[in-house]
Amino acid sequence: MRFDWQEAGLSADEKADKVLKAMTEEEKFAWLSGPMAIPLDDETLPDGAIGSAAYYPGIPRLGIPAMQQSDASLGITALGDVRPGDNATALASGLLLAATFNPEMAERTGEMVGREAFAKGFNVQLAGGANLIREPRGGRNFEYLSEDPVLTGVMAGHSVRGIQSQHVVSTVKHFAVNPQETGRVVVSSNLSESAMRESDLLAFEIANEIGQPGSVMPGYNLVNGEWATENTFLLNDVLKGDWHYPGWVMSDWGATHSAAKAALAGLDVQSGANLDQQVWFDQPLKDAVTAGEVPQSRIDDMVRRILRSLFTVGAIEHPAQPHGDIDYMAHRLIAQREAEQGIVLLKNSHQTLPLKRGAAKLLVVGAHADHGVLSGGGSSAVTPVGSLRLPGVDFMGIETEKVFHPSSPFWGIRAESGAAEVTYLSGENIAEATEQARTADAVIVFAEEWRSEALDAQGLSLSDEQNLLIQAIAAQNQQTIVVLETGGPVTMPWLDAVAAVVAAWYPGSGGGEAIAGVLFGRVNPSGRLPITFPASEAQLPHPEQIDPESTTSLPGMPVKGGIIPVDYDVEGSDVGYRWFMRTQQTPLFPFGYGLSYTSFDYSDLNVTAEGSDINVTLTVTNSGQRKGADVLQIYLHPVDQRYVSRLAAFRRVELQPAESRQVRLTFEPRVIACWDEEQSQWLIEQGRYQVLLGKNASETVLSTHVDLPGRTFGYQV
Repeated sequence: MRFDWQEAGLSADEKADKVLKAMTEEEKFAWLSGPMAIPLDDETLPDGAIGSAAYYPGIPRLGIPAMQQSDASLGITALGDVRPGDNATALASGLLLAATFNPEMAERTGEMVGREAFAKGFNVQLAGGANLIREPRGGRNFEYLSEDPVLTGVMAGHSVRGIQSQHVVSTVKHFAVNPQETGRVVVSSNLSESAMRESDLLAFEIANEIGQPGSVMPGYNLVNGEWATENTFLLNDVLKGDWHYPGWVMSDWGATHSAAKAALAGLDVQSGANLDQQVWFDQPLKDAVTAGEVPQSRIDDMVRRILRSLFTVGAIEHPAQPHGDIDYMAHRLIAQREAEQGIVLLKNSHQTLPLKRGAAKLLVVGAHADHGVLSGGGSSAVTPVGSLRLPGVDFMGIETEKVFHPSSPFWGIRAESGAAEVTYLSGENIAEATEQARTADAVIVFAEEWRSEALDAQGLSLSDEQNLLIQAIAAQNQQTIVVLETGGPVTMPWLDAVAAVVAAWYPGSGGGEAIAGVLFGRVNPSGRLPITFPASEAQLPHPEQIDPESTTSLPGMPVKGGIIPVDYDVEGSDVGYRWFMRTQQTPLFPFGYGLSYTSFDYSDLNVTAEGSDINVTLTVTNSGQRKGADVLQIYLHPVDQRYVSRLAAFRRVELQPAESRQVRLTFEPRVIACWDEEQSQWLIEQGRYQVLLGKNASETVLSTHVDLPGRTFGYQV
C-alpha cells in the first residue's frame, strides 16, 4: 500500500503535514500522553510495547509505526528487567566521553547507541544529556558532560548527531538548569537571564545547532519559580522562538503539572503520564480545547512537531523492528576505545606509570575489580549480560541496582602485565591488604563512588573505609596506584602518599581492558578533566547541600516545606573553573588537567580576525618518546578583566614522536560576547582580548592578544 507522504521529493515538513491532515482527533491525542512502558504494581505492558520508557501506538492505515522510546545516552536500558535477558553495550559515563575532548568519538559512540536502539526496535532514544554541571555532587553528573558550555554543547551535539544517523530520534535533556537530584521536584533554580544565556542555555544552544535533536526534554525542577515544563521563557521564547526549534518538547516522566498552562507554555507531550496526578494531556486538554483555552492549531502543532522529527531522521520510512542483529564484540571495542581516550592520569610521581611488565607480584585491591567496573544508577543504567548486580535504591517504584559491568580490571591487568603473580583482595580486611602490600612490586587500589538518579553524593569524599584503606596500603608500599571509579570529583586526603592516581570514571563495557592498557603503557593517557576537582566543599559556590530528609526526589510524592529556591546567581555564568578563577582559589585539579607519558611543545600562536570569524593557529610538537595525543585548549578574556577566562575553542591532536603539526581553531563567538538583556542580543565589546593556550584552565603555556571591534548579533525572526 502506498501512502500520500511517500510522494517523491517531499520534505519532512510536507510529509508531516500530509499525515496530520489525515489523522483523527483521537489519533492525535494518543500521541500527546502515554504511560511508562514498564509495568508498576499490577500494571501490564500496553499492547505492542517492547517494554521500555514509553510506547505510543502506531497508525497502520497511514503507514506510521509506533513510537518505542528507550533510555539513554550511555546505551539501551532495560530498567526493572522489563526485557529479561536483554543484552546491551554499556558506554562509559558522559564525564569520560567529555574527557576525550573528541567530537568524533562522541559521534562514533552515538552511532553505536543508535544502531543498538534500532536493532532492538526503538525509534526514540532519551539521550543527549547536556546539563551544565553546576553542582559537583549531583547524582546524575555521570550522565552529563562537563562544567563548560562549549565542551558540553559540542560533545552532546555530536552524540545526538550520531544517534540520529541511525533513523532514531534523540532528545537533549534536561532543559534547563537541572544540577541536582535532591528535591528535584521542589527545587527552583533561580538565575538571571544573562547568566543563563552565557552558560546553561549556551550549552543546549550549541548542542541543538550541531545535533538538531528531534526532541527536547525539560527537567523536573522549576526555573525562576516556574516548572520547566510550564516555563514559557524556556520553551516558547528561547527554544521555539529565538532558536527556531522545529522538534517536539516532551516532559520528563511524571513532570507535568497542568493541561492548558503547560500546552500554551510550549510542552508538546506528557511523558510517563501514569506517574502524574492525572493524565493532563488527554481529557483535561480536550476540555481546554472545547472551552477555547487552547486553540486547535496548538494541538495540530504538537503532533506536527513529532511527525516532522520522525520523518527528518527517517524513522517512519525505515521503521525499527527488533531483529537482534548486533555485533556486540565490535561495539564492546568501541566502548573500550572511548574509555582509553577518556581516562585521565592525575598523578604520576617518578614516572611510576606505565608499570613495567614481568613483575614478580602485583596486588589488586577493592571495588569488585575482579568482576567488573562500576556504573551509575537510575534510568540510564545499562545492564549487559554478566553484570554484577548489588542492592541500590528504589527509583520511581522500581528497584534500581548498583551495577558492575562485566569488564574485569583484574583480568585485564593479568593479561597486560605478564606478572608471575597477580592477586586480588576485596579490601574489606585492611590488615590482610596491608600485609600483602608489603611484598608486592606494586599495589593497584580501585576506589569507587556510586551515584544514581534520585541520589546526590553527600559530600565529595570517598567512604571513610576506602580512605583508610588507601592510607594504610600506601604506608606499606611506595608503589601504590589508585584508580578512581567515580561519578564526579572526589577529595583525596591520601594524595601525597600514593605514587599515581588515575581517574577512570565509570568506564563501561571495555573499561577493565582500557584501565589495564593505561596502567601498562599500551595506551598513552590523553584524557583531560571536564570538571574541576575541588580541594574541599568549602571552595564551592554552594558549600552547604539541601537536606535530603527535608524534601522528596520522586514525582507524585507529597512535598514537604514547599518550593526550595537555590540562588545560582551566586556564581552566575561563572560555573566550575570560572568560579575558581573569579574567587582566586586553587583547586585540587583544574578543569582541562591531565598528564601523558610523552611531552608536547608549542609555538607560533597567532590570532586573526576575518570578518565575524576569529581564528587561532599554532604549532604543536610531540617532544617525547611515545606516540600520544594532546588536547589544545584556547581560553580568552578581556584585558580589562570584566569577565574571567573562558574556553573558546579546543582540539584533540594525535602525534607520533618528533611530529609537528600546525593546527587552526575557530572561536565560538558567543563565548567572547555577553548577553544584553535590554536589547535581547549578544554583545562583543570593543577592546583588547588576551588569548591563552592552556595546558588546563590554570596553566598557560603561550599567550597573545587580539583587538576586536564592538559588534552585536542576535536571532533572526
